[in-house]
Amino acid sequence: MLANWLPEVRGLSDHPLMLWALALTAGAALFFTLSAALRITRSRLRQRADTPGHPLARSVSEVLRRTNSVILLLLSILIGAEFIGAPLPWSAGKAQHLWFVLLTLQLALWLDRAVEVGLDHALAARGQVNAVTATLFRFLLRTLVAVIALLAMLDNLGVNITALVASLGIGGVAVALAVQTILSDLFASISIGLDKPFEAGDFIVFGQVAGSIEHVGLKTTRIRSLGGEQIVCSNTELLKQTIQNYKRMQQRRIIFTVRITYMTPVDRAATVPELIRQQIERQSGTRYDRAHLARFGDNALEYEAVYYVMTADYNRYMDIQQEINLGIMRELDTAGIALALPERIVHLPAPARQDADEQAG
Repeated sequence: MLANWLPEVRGLSDHPLMLWALALTAGAALFFTLSAALRITRSRLRQRADTPGHPLARSVSEVLRRTNSVILLLLSILIGAEFIGAPLPWSAGKAQHLWFVLLTLQLALWLDRAVEVGLDHALAARGQVNAVTATLFRFLLRTLVAVIALLAMLDNLGVNITALVASLGIGGVAVALAVQTILSDLFASISIGLDKPFEAGDFIVFGQVAGSIEHVGLKTTRIRSLGGEQIVCSNTELLKQTIQNYKRMQQRRIIFTVRITYMTPVDRAATVPELIRQQIERQSGTRYDRAHLARFGDNALEYEAVYYVMTADYNRYMDIQQEINLGIMRELDTAGIALALPERIVHLPAPARQDADEQAG
């Protein structure tokens, strides 16, 4: 009786349904084991992220969070079927394709998340970045990851991707030529967002334009000029210019000239540089550099003075320069030194014939 039953048990254990039941059981056990291991690993990585010396722990934890449960379950079932020896409903070649597709999909998900995390860290390290530029750059990188994964899977499945890539390349060139201006502005926007030559709120000067940046878009940058009107400039054309960004000025170098009359005695003229220096140093937030009798002008002695205002505020600079000018005027007046005024001496010929006629008469 037992001898007759054992062959039936052995035959049942070799039945495809029994093998697949064992494979599914093994796959489910493996799936729960891997899921638990991932949770424990992510938990420990988060704990390490709170301690110094592990800057990548939180990033790795975020990447592992993108593990897809469905893909993990399918891989576990395939491993279980391979281990138990359950017959597959397709050929060995198709099974290899399925392995590759599942692994490529999971790697693409991890890489996609790694791009997001890496960009977030890079942008945070660079400070405030234009949101439109950051979104566009993130979209381009994620699209690149998706395209590479898709081409790899198609190539593994036997699709001739060489012709596909060539067709896409030709089509891409045609589209690029048709919208080259737009694409140029888009990449210029990315360059502005990453390199940050200016940001919203900066006061810039380029060419004949001077104003404050209001908005940096995908194609254009909007500038509010000193006259009040809004100037819209192409990003590509803007980057071709030499831009002066006054908001990032740490200090302002000032050069000004004082002109006194040639009638000033030499000893009094020699005191003028010291007089200018005292007026500059009397102002707070300034750093004196030099003051000299620079040149003999057409109708005046010209003194050149240089100093620094330790702020980029233009109104503050004008207040300081006004106080310096008024102080120099007072001191020159006290010293009896006159400021030179533009003058012209005209020599008229004597009316000789008129005088002779008058004498003859």
